[in-house]
Amino acid sequence: MKTGTTAFLMVIAILFSQESYFSSETSSESSVKTGIDVATFAGGCFWCMVPPFAKLAGVISVTAGYTGGKTENPTYHEVSEGGTGHAESVQIKYDPKQVTYETLLDTFWHNIDPTAKDFQFCDHGNQYRSEIFYHSESQKALAEQSRRDLEKNKQFKEPIVTLIAAATPFYPAEEYHQDFYKKNPIRYKFYRYHCGRDQRLRELWGNQSGGH
Repeated sequence: MKTGTTAFLMVIAILFSQESYFSSETSSESSVKTGIDVATFAGGCFWCMVPPFAKLAGVISVTAGYTGGKTENPTYHEVSEGGTGHAESVQIKYDPKQVTYETLLDTFWHNIDPTAKDFQFCDHGNQYRSEIFYHSESQKALAEQSRRDLEKNKQFKEPIVTLIAAATPFYPAEEYHQDFYKKNPIRYKFYRYHCGRDQRLRELWGNQSGGH
């Protein structure tokens, strides 16, 4: 029995080590193997960042979560209090043959206030910062170019302060946060309206503003 138990534990250990390895792959490596790519963005309240991406053709899933910090397996309470270094974020799995990373970037920009440092709309604190987390050098180059393009357009009076950084471990948020706009539509719309999100987006982007 001991031999059988030991062998079983060894198999489990191998499986976990493989899972850890694959989760740390770059976006380009993942795409080559599966045809699915990954993008990660922080744009304030993750409830509000899920719908704009979820409705895009070619997007497979949008997961609300936490990234950019050092605390492992953080809870919503820990992140919302500040101090973990994490930002409320969304991680998107998508088919690059159907939707490009440039389209995702465009959707991201038009759903945030890129001039707001360490806050978005009514939510204040570093955990609500806007940030692009790239998974490959290609994503990094596209993200930086998109930011330069916005700066050249001089559309805003204030400087653009959205960060661009390499992706770090992403921790999915608690289940009740996932697809919150579907599970609690009344509360979601109430929060979104009273946070002034859509009003500010219209001020910034006009007819091109995002929102849901």
